[in-house]
Amino acid sequence: MSNRTLYQKLVDSHLVSRIDEQNVLLYVDLHLMNEYTSPQAFSALDARGRAVRRPHQQLAVVSHIIPTHAESPRVIRDEASYLQAQNLARNCERAGIRLLAANDPLQGIEHIVAPELGLIRPGMVVLCGDSHTTTYGALGALGFGIGTSEVEHVLATQTLVYRLAKTMRIDIDGALPYGTSSKDVVIWIISQIGAQGARGYAVEFGGSTIASLSAEARMTLCNMTVEAGARAALIPPDRTTFDYVRTHAKSLDEAAWQAALADWRELYSDADATFDAEYRFDAHAIAPFVTWGTSPDQAVAIDEPIPDEAAQATPEAAASLRRALDYMGLTASRSLAGTRIDRVFIGSCTNGRIEDLRVVANIVRGKRVAPGVRAMIVPGSGSVRRAAEREGLAKTLIDAGFEWREPGCSMCLAMNDDVLDAGERCASTTNRNFEGRQGRGGRTHLMSPAMAAAAAMTGCITDVRTLMGEAS
Repeated sequence: MSNRTLYQKLVDSHLVSRIDEQNVLLYVDLHLMNEYTSPQAFSALDARGRAVRRPHQQLAVVSHIIPTHAESPRVIRDEASYLQAQNLARNCERAGIRLLAANDPLQGIEHIVAPELGLIRPGMVVLCGDSHTTTYGALGALGFGIGTSEVEHVLATQTLVYRLAKTMRIDIDGALPYGTSSKDVVIWIISQIGAQGARGYAVEFGGSTIASLSAEARMTLCNMTVEAGARAALIPPDRTTFDYVRTHAKSLDEAAWQAALADWRELYSDADATFDAEYRFDAHAIAPFVTWGTSPDQAVAIDEPIPDEAAQATPEAAASLRRALDYMGLTASRSLAGTRIDRVFIGSCTNGRIEDLRVVANIVRGKRVAPGVRAMIVPGSGSVRRAAEREGLAKTLIDAGFEWREPGCSMCLAMNDDVLDAGERCASTTNRNFEGRQGRGGRTHLMSPAMAAAAAMTGCITDVRTLMGEAS
């Protein structure tokens, strides 16, 4: 069958049965779990007297509730969080599921750990009880988040009742401008199409800009595509993908590798495939972007003013703008540049990879965190942390005045002890800037690692391009 999109090929290759025109039973290659979306699923299995069908196709990680301050061994002191971690450990031991617990050297955030362990490969279907499972589309895998009842179904059957998505193609062409990254690309896209602009769609990215991105930069892009409402994000696998997977999937011998490559090279949308929606953008329009509001689409280029009510298309949009600016303590029509910040957070499943830390270290080398600013670096995994220490990045960051933390989700969301106080303003490399996301009353500005590094050095939201000439 020709004229199929990559998304349709992935669904078809995992089709167990077709339920009706919109719903199918889908086979799941890998299921990832964390401590906060799995307890009810295991309890429901126990109540029904059912076992986990394929334990070796599961991986569990403690990541969201774990403290990240330097301590060895790490101890979860919050009683409710400790109970969650203990429940996960007990459930995994009973079911025979691999667990990366608090003091496992490979512990980290699931969306960073799984690719670096070589568990994510082109053509797979990967699920997790976390919306940013879209990350895996960077390697040509169909990944998406599921709810607790669906976690139970996957544990019991290794399948999922799945409602088909519509298809969207987003092409971006041209070289990325000076000072921009894939984080700027995705924030810019969301600002263009809206926080619901891809709702119900599986988004496939293409174009020369995407082809030029590293595998880790593509993970950042696919990770945040869910913030436009996308149900999945995909990039057709290419040489960049294959090189990344070859480096990390060490269990594949040469014969298995060549056989896999033969299959993976067929994972692309056919030339005559049609999409339900299509966009084409020019990369030259992209600049360093920063969010000003309380939704990822409320963002502007660092050299542009915050929009005003008159620019809004509807009264509802104008009201949303007013509420966001009131919460953020900002004024319409003014620039974000120069806005004082209290905290800097660099990490999360969006930007906690080794490439991100290299960028930050290059910008802050020989400089110091501005007085009055608390700046934290939280590596996305134990492997990232050790790599940064081997490369001397950790020393550069510590010398600059950053806190060098243990791996975890940390200040991405207020589920641990890394939180903002009410009114504190944070330059953050995370993926969501909702009200209270990083702490009740906390104000979050999403930006790239480079922009967050610039904010840490200057004490305010700053155009990183003004510092890049100073970086060695």
